[in-house]
Amino acid sequence: MFQSVLTIGAILVVAVIVLSLVLLKATSKDSYTGYFPGIGVGLAGLVFLMFAASIDKVEIMGAGLGGWGIASLFAAAIGLIITALADTYANVKA
Repeated sequence: MFQSVLTIGAILVVAVIVLSLVLLKATSKDSYTGYFPGIGVGLAGLVFLMFAASIDKVEIMGAGLGGWGIASLFAAAIGLIITALADTYANVKA
């Protein structure tokens, strides 16, 4: 289960980063749209963790709902950090 959670987390990190960077490039500098994928994945992680506490053992692709929640929160945290750094350096005035 540990390996599947790491794999799911890594895939979600890449998806969040790519989607966030595309949205950052596509929108204006004053828009916060690039942060929405990370926020959405983070909220989904919290929902997975809440369901894991109330529902019996449910496995999706080798990981339980708690594992999906942890992987989603990990992906959201890393994705938001990288998105914030990319947004900061894109908006620096030289």
